[in-house]
Amino acid sequence: MGKSTFYNPILEPGADPWVYKDKDTYYFMVTKRTRLDLWKSPTLSGMAQGNCKTIWTAPSEGINCANIWAPEIHRINGKWYIYFTANDGIGDDQSRKIFVLENSAEDPFGGNWIDRGYVNTEYPGLDGTIFEHKGCLYFVYAGYGNFPAYGSALYIVEMENPWTLTGPNVLLSKPEYNWEKQGGMAINEGPVMLKRNNKLFLIYSASTTWSDDYSLGMLTISENMDVMNPEVWLKSTEPVFKKSIENKVFAPGHNSFTQSPDGTEDWIVYHATSESEGGSQRRSARIQKFNWNADGSPNFGVPLCTSAPITIPSGE
Repeated sequence: MGKSTFYNPILEPGADPWVYKDKDTYYFMVTKRTRLDLWKSPTLSGMAQGNCKTIWTAPSEGINCANIWAPEIHRINGKWYIYFTANDGIGDDQSRKIFVLENSAEDPFGGNWIDRGYVNTEYPGLDGTIFEHKGCLYFVYAGYGNFPAYGSALYIVEMENPWTLTGPNVLLSKPEYNWEKQGGMAINEGPVMLKRNNKLFLIYSASTTWSDDYSLGMLTISENMDVMNPEVWLKSTEPVFKKSIENKVFAPGHNSFTQSPDGTEDWIVYHATSESEGGSQRRSARIQKFNWNADGSPNFGVPLCTSAPITIPSGE
């Protein structure tokens, strides 16, 4: 008989965790700095013990040769795409770009990954993500360009195809509140889209990732409104997911979302550290189930303690 519980973290270290569920298989990625690794697993709680393959390694030189992070795998119109952030190893903020790989194989462990180059964002950026809405593709990323007021802000752009943007880069959210300005810089980054209950929820990470107070914020819009209109997005005035001193979980953020194998439960995937001032090198990947409020918004609760057993996702 299999295990009925598991413990967080599921992978240590494991920064910027991303999960994509395709039919009965989970694909899992984390930041590896010099390469892109892809895990494949039939279970959510056992992703880090699944098959793992290095699918791309940074070149020795060039515009994407260093600081590989925040990989995301998506399936769009029958093809696989991976978005990741990189730079040339010399500069940082001004040379950083978001790159795209494409694979037409049914299984992303097979086939060939084609380098589609970098996304033509207006600002140097990181943490690019993609979502479909009403037949159109949209790209959201954390862009630089307003120092010293803030380090990064969230921009949305329409897409011509999965690697090309068209039209204006529209500012959706910039750091405004004190909880978005912890750790020495004002930051909005790590956007990810969550759709449910006739609404779109854009979840993002706020403050610096090395700060204990790295946390999640949220923008909300009705599905019938114009996603390119920043005036109709409602921004949370408080974090929707933050540190738990009692549970000894600090700096929770840079998340993704998935569901249990049977599709009956919603799960958040995120990184955090187990000690105060643990720093960015000790970020570990964690998962936990979340619920929904009466108004249709997500309720992520509090980060679970590492010593507490967690019931495995339904259907495992």
